Amino acid sequence: MVTDEARQALRAFVRERDWAQFHTPENLAKSIAIEAGELLECFQWNAEPDPQMVRDELADVLSYCLHLADRLGVDPDQIVLDKLKRTEEKYPVEKARGNSTKYDQL
Repeated sequence: MVTDEARQALRAFVRERDWAQFHTPENLAKSIAIEAGELLECFQWNAEPDPQMVRDELADVLSYCLHLADRLGVDPDQIVLDKLKRTEEKYPVEKARGNSTKYDQL
């Protein structure tokens, strides 16, 4: 899902600026929440927001998520696949298809 090229480019960007010292897990988690708010803001008053603004904010969210995964030493692809497997068990197709009910109510 995430290319090694993207990961290396993000690492180089941070290294060149000596920003790793600021990238504590706490600060990165805060940054994810802040950037997610900015992404949501794109849709605040308009169901058809500026596509470039949405792409930019989504890139910021994803970048901070990748920074946090890197800092924690976890593989983003693997943790997504692991979580998907657990979620598939909570939401079996025969019960969840076309249904937005929470898993404990299915």
